[in-house]
Amino acid sequence: MHSEPQRGFADSEFEARTRNAQSLMAQQGLAGLLLTAEHDVRYFTGFHTLFWQSPTRPWFVFVPGSGKPVAVIPEIGADLMRRSWLDDIRTWSAPSPQDDGISLLSDLLAPLARSGATLGVPKGHETALRMPLGDWERLIRALPGLHTADAAPLVQSLRMVKSDAEIEKLAHICAIGSATFENVPEFVHIGMPLDACFRAFRREALAQGADDAPYLVGAAEPGGYRDVISPPSSTPLAAGDILMMDTGCTWDGYFCDFDRNWAIGHASADAQRAYDVLWRATEAGLAAAKPGNSCADLFHAMSAVIRELDDNGGDIGRLGHGLGMQLTEQPSHAAFDHTELKANMVLTLEPSLSYGDGLMMVHEENIVVQDGGARLLTTRAAPTLPVL
Repeated sequence: MHSEPQRGFADSEFEARTRNAQSLMAQQGLAGLLLTAEHDVRYFTGFHTLFWQSPTRPWFVFVPGSGKPVAVIPEIGADLMRRSWLDDIRTWSAPSPQDDGISLLSDLLAPLARSGATLGVPKGHETALRMPLGDWERLIRALPGLHTADAAPLVQSLRMVKSDAEIEKLAHICAIGSATFENVPEFVHIGMPLDACFRAFRREALAQGADDAPYLVGAAEPGGYRDVISPPSSTPLAAGDILMMDTGCTWDGYFCDFDRNWAIGHASADAQRAYDVLWRATEAGLAAAKPGNSCADLFHAMSAVIRELDDNGGDIGRLGHGLGMQLTEQPSHAAFDHTELKANMVLTLEPSLSYGDGLMMVHEENIVVQDGGARLLTTRAAPTLPVL
């Protein structure tokens, strides 16, 4: 078990996030932000509940140009939202398909429409409008004169750089994930069905202190693996298999996201070499993860090592990403992403490569960028392929 940070955040955390957003809004000519996605709502309010898994009800938070955000939410969430730092909480009895908060939202946004102001709404990559499209169209028809602009870059730029309190939570869940992986040799063995390995891993993660282990993927195949996103089968682990498990455990709403590889019984020379290349590619990523470098720089640093074995440089789109309240966040370590690395960004390094007859291997660590260079949040994987 691990010593736990304090759950939740002080009001000052949300005040600072809101002030930072409002400063950027002023620069970009936005009179407000309308947020509908769970993680954006939680970022500005602290409203944290599994009830988001139900798609029945929409939830809205409006961040004005000055002052506190305003929540427009179903009455079922009112008690929890009142425990947040917000003062203005407007509710309706939901579900109400004929008017699921649209009248309340129209009243709130009417002053912006009358003045011809611009409302920021996340529209870009890795965003989604979490409300019925028909309701959105109805809202816009009710607000002639209101302009909208994409606020995805604004919100994502804020969320990419973590506060010290966020990093403490991320370090904690990474420590829990690391302890869980460390204990894998105690409960995984040859002949064990892969789906049983997954269930045992989840039990161990919870025993180590994780709130949940909602994400666990991987594979076990002879000499390597070809697919890492399918549900686990009941096929028993066999000598010569390469087992990979990639987990996203959570604590207080923050994720870890990293994997580990093992050989079952014995490791082939090809698998050992693939593992070595990926381990060194990760080292190159660690060295390149400095403020002032870009995500593309990280990508190219890792790709250069991967090309020792894989001419494609392990290019499956990206070699890592941001990490926080979501398993994957902006930015992407890809040739197309020139986002500048800044201190307190929390990232994954995730080099991958192809080898042999259609086999692949993936390695992943979690880091925080600091002025002096990257700091590992995960316990570094063994430098040679472990054998179970």
